[in-house]
Amino acid sequence: MRNLWTKAGVFGSVSVAFGSMLWSQKQAESDQVASSCTSADTNPSSPYELKLVQVLFRHGARTPLKSIPGVMEVQWVPKLLEPPAHTHINYEVTDLHGGPRPPAPVEDSYRQNVLKGGTFPGQLTTLGMQQLYELGEKLRRRYVEETHFLSSTFSPAEVYVRSTNILRTIESAKCLVAGLFLQKQTEIVPILTTEAASETLYPNYRGCKLLKILASHRWAESSTLPDIAADLQSIYSALGIAAHQHIDFILIRDDMVAREAHGLACPSELDTWRNTVEQRAVDMICHVYGHNSSTENLQLCVGPLLHSFLTNIEKKLEGTLPEPDRKLFLYSAHDTTLIPCLMALGIFDMRWPPFAADITMELHQHQETKKPFVKVSYIGQDQLIPGCSGVYCPLEEFKQVLSAYSLSAEAYNSLCNSTESLTEP
Repeated sequence: MRNLWTKAGVFGSVSVAFGSMLWSQKQAESDQVASSCTSADTNPSSPYELKLVQVLFRHGARTPLKSIPGVMEVQWVPKLLEPPAHTHINYEVTDLHGGPRPPAPVEDSYRQNVLKGGTFPGQLTTLGMQQLYELGEKLRRRYVEETHFLSSTFSPAEVYVRSTNILRTIESAKCLVAGLFLQKQTEIVPILTTEAASETLYPNYRGCKLLKILASHRWAESSTLPDIAADLQSIYSALGIAAHQHIDFILIRDDMVAREAHGLACPSELDTWRNTVEQRAVDMICHVYGHNSSTENLQLCVGPLLHSFLTNIEKKLEGTLPEPDRKLFLYSAHDTTLIPCLMALGIFDMRWPPFAADITMELHQHQETKKPFVKVSYIGQDQLIPGCSGVYCPLEEFKQVLSAYSLSAEAYNSLCNSTESLTEP
C-alpha cells in the first residue's frame, strides 16, 4: 500500500489540473451570472433578510505537486510566486484558540522536493493570489457594496477566517480578505488552523483510522478499474512514462494544467488526451469517495464540516454564537474538500472544481414569518438542492438533505475508531 500520509498531502489538494483549465471559463460564466441575475435579497422589497454567510473555497493556482519525470519538465521559477502588492494585509496564523501555529507536516513534506526551476511543489503562485483577490472583490460587491451586509473594513468580530495548515490555503485566505476589504483593517486578521491529526477541512487519512482503511482500498482499486486501467496504459505509452513511477490520471492532469495555467509548455502528445484525462480523474475520485454507493465514506470525508455549517446556522438563529456580531465564516480549503461537499449536497456536476471555486451558503429569514431559509450558490450560480422545495430552501429541508452525511465531532471520532472488523490492506 502506498504511504497514506503522503497520499493525504497529495490527495488533500491533489488536482490542480482541470481546475485551471476551467477557471477562465467559470470566471466568465460567474461574472455573467452576477451581472444578469440579481438575487432577490439585494432588492429592498425582498421578503428575505440576510443573516449569515458561509463560504467554502478552493485555493488558487499553484505549482504542481509532482512533475512527471522525463516528460518535458519545465522551469518553475521563483518569479512565478511573487505576491502582488495589493494582496498584502497584516495577518497572523494561530491555532483554533489563538495560540501558536501548529506544526505543518503536509507543508513540510512538500519541502523535501524541489521542482525544476527552484520552487517547491504545491505553492500558491502570483496567478493563484490574484484569483483569490478577485473572489474577495466579488464578495465585496455583493456583501459590502450592494447589500451593505458587511462593514467596509475588516473586523474579527464580524468575520471568522479558517484555513487548513498548508501555506497555499493560508495565503489564499489572506488574498481573499485583501480583496474583500481592499486591504482596509484596523486589527490584525487572525487566520485559524489546527494540527494535522484533527483537521476536518479535508478528508483526513492520518486522523481517521476507518477512512484510512477505506480510502487505501478504494484508491488502490481506482487505477485498476478496467476502463481506467486501459486508458492509463495507453497514456503511459504515449508519454513514455515508466510503469514503476506509479503516476495516475490525477497526477498527470495536475502537472499538465499547472503548466497551462501559467503559460508553460505541455507535451504535444497530451493534446488528444485532455478529455480522457479529465474524465478519468473524475471517475477515480468518485470511486475513492464512493459517490452514489457509500454514505459512510462521504460522512468521514466531509461530515464534521457539514455539521459545523449547520451549527453556525443554528447558533446564529439562537443568538448564541461566541461573537454575536459575526456575519461571515470563511473556510480556505481544497478541491478534495469541495468535491465531497458538492456530492453531499447532490450538486456535483462531474467536473473538477476550478481554482478559487466557492460554495456559498447564505442564511436568510423571512421578514414576515421569521422562518429561516438557506440559499446555496456554487461559483456564483444559485443551486436548487435536491430535496429542497426551492432555491431558498427551508432550513428544515436543508437539514434533512445533510442529515445523511453530517457528523458531530463525537460521532465522527466514534466512527473513525470503529475498525475492529477491518484490516488495512
